Amino acid sequence: MRMVASLSLFAAMFFGILASAQCPSGCLFYGGDFDANNPNENGLANETDVIVGGNPYGAATFQNFINSQTWNITGLFTNNLSTLTPSSGYWEIHKGMSEGNGGIIIASGTGSGGNFSQTPTGRSGFGYTEYTDLVTGLNVNLPSGMYWLAMVPTCPTCNGRSFNSNSLEALNAVGTQVSDDQFFNASFFGEFTNADNEGVFPTFSSGVLGTEVPEPSSLIMLGSGLLAAAGAMRHRI
Repeated sequence: MRMVASLSLFAAMFFGILASAQCPSGCLFYGGDFDANNPNENGLANETDVIVGGNPYGAATFQNFINSQTWNITGLFTNNLSTLTPSSGYWEIHKGMSEGNGGIIIASGTGSGGNFSQTPTGRSGFGYTEYTDLVTGLNVNLPSGMYWLAMVPTCPTCNGRSFNSNSLEALNAVGTQVSDDQFFNASFFGEFTNADNEGVFPTFSSGVLGTEVPEPSSLIMLGSGLLAAAGAMRHRI
């Protein structure tokens, strides 16, 4: 029996009640919500488990995002239709991905213990509950540019599956992205390709947490303002 990477390949589908889920606090980027009322919504394998295993992951989805100034990234998350109970999440940030080219890994790691959490979003589809799988405790400074993120829930002893939800309409999206420029990498399935070759995946329900880093010019202006204020105070004395 051939394992499927995309939920749309299942003959029987079940869609749950659509619920709203906010981008977590500190959200700089979010690809958008899964819409269970849209029959064309889908999910793509994003997992490391007994069924889809591998090192450093079994299957990973890569969502792009664009930052116009330096970001300090403190967390990454993916919303997954899943039956897994992961204890950790493996993450990567790439630059320069294209068809047949994985680009350059800017940073990677594993979040576990207090730096990993799984929380229901209140949505479901295809008979799966959707969860936000989140890694925190990161400290990655990214200069302005275009990047791709992956965050894979990891449960080597679990027999379930996990599929990164997609968002056809980028509902409640935050920040800037390029649609239909997402990627799927899975040695288990023998593939590295644009996600649209697996179905219709304009954007994934994935996101970035962190803060914007003030540009040097902004810091200079802030410093000048403080000096001016200090001078005005001295004149009043």
